Amino acid sequence: MSLHIEVTGNGEPLVLLHGWGMHGGIWRDLAAQFSQNFEVHCVDLPGYGESLPIAEYTLDSVVECLAAQFDQVITLCGWSLGGQIAMHWAMCEPEKVKRMVLVTSTPCFAERVDWEFGMARATLHQFSVELEKNYKATLRRFLALQVRGSEGERELLSEMREKLFIRGEPDMDALRGGLNILRDADLRDVVRKIKQPTLVIAGERDKLTLSGASYYLAQKLQNARVAEIKGAAHAPFLSHPKIFNEHLKNFLYE
Repeated sequence: MSLHIEVTGNGEPLVLLHGWGMHGGIWRDLAAQFSQNFEVHCVDLPGYGESLPIAEYTLDSVVECLAAQFDQVITLCGWSLGGQIAMHWAMCEPEKVKRMVLVTSTPCFAERVDWEFGMARATLHQFSVELEKNYKATLRRFLALQVRGSEGERELLSEMREKLFIRGEPDMDALRGGLNILRDADLRDVVRKIKQPTLVIAGERDKLTLSGASYYLAQKLQNARVAEIKGAAHAPFLSHPKIFNEHLKNFLYE
């Protein structure tokens, strides 16, 4: 299938993958900053924004859909759920994915007996229940969790809510499938096999993906380093764009 992808600039392809409930337009300011040196691809994941949904929403099916859009070597930047998709893609196509940036992402979003950096399963279950009752209210609540504790929290929440539906409403099956990935995916064994150079960006105040998960990734990935942004929660590229872009430039221009 064909995905909606906004492409700006020229140079090495930089592919930006958004998180659950959002769309590729969330990257617009970042894309403007990097389009002078990169060909920036802001992707609407299947079922989000202007991209059509897919029949089955799994990490395998999403990566298969994405991989079909690119026949060149790329750099991936994935935020939250987009980071999990990026890691799976890097594992499936190591010859295509040159390097990665993982933004407030985690190998395992939900809590496990042997995983202390996950969200409570009861909280994820409640999101699933509320999604069926009122998905718009559920998405707005999820945004509030993303910005909680961040510097400029109120202004950031207003900005994200304003952008939430500017590309239309997401497909319900895509929302359900994304939550299922967040609930079930455990990539801890996968990340140990990923060799691509990786920058892991954490938010000091992130309540969704604790910064400990980012340090875990930096330790377990074969070639990675972590940058923690002080005062930031789950969306540091929006709350602290200047320092976020500095970290990204230092990594991409090496």
